[in-house]
Amino acid sequence: MRDWFPIWDQLTDAQRGRILDSLIPRRIQAGTVIHNGSADCAGLLLVESGRLRAYILSDGGREITIYRLFDRDICLFSASCMLRSVQFDVTIQAERDTELQVIPTEVYQQIMAESAPLSNYTNEIMAARFSEVMWLLEQVMWNSMDRRVAGFLLDESAIEGGTRLAITHEAIANHLGTHREVVTRMLRYLQGEGMVRLSRGTVELLDIKKLRALGQA
Repeated sequence: MRDWFPIWDQLTDAQRGRILDSLIPRRIQAGTVIHNGSADCAGLLLVESGRLRAYILSDGGREITIYRLFDRDICLFSASCMLRSVQFDVTIQAERDTELQVIPTEVYQQIMAESAPLSNYTNEIMAARFSEVMWLLEQVMWNSMDRRVAGFLLDESAIEGGTRLAITHEAIANHLGTHREVVTRMLRYLQGEGMVRLSRGTVELLDIKKLRALGQA
């Protein structure tokens, strides 16, 4: 539990016991939606292994990724029913096969009401997530699409640990909150500039230096 909660030792023995006794292990297949909107309350998700994607959906059905969760991350918005200040619907989906531990919302909420360290730590997590949302808003408002696509490809390369990315144009569009045709046009431009090579279902990064220069331009 210390991997997820640095303040673990500041909880009482009884509080730690209640959390441990309440844990529900889950194995989630890639593509499964775990949490869908503010009306859903799946509980607090502790990621043991795998990857989750949090995104919002427009009225027109367009997706945009607001953040992703990896090993030893905490998914707080999946317990959004205890976050009364959250006024937008977040969907949580497994990008890869994922193993979780779930803390039921009512258990976490009760202990958070008793424990100032846990309450403060929860607020820190929430502030960090909203900082990511604000960063995303800045990217959407002020950065051109070619810069955003270049930045996304570099980030994805760092996550995957390689330059050959098994990802579709549709998936990139969903991450960036745009249309597939826009992403295809941008990728073809990058290919024409010698930065990437496109093939069915893959994007291979050829010139990291030029991509980085574009992404930071």
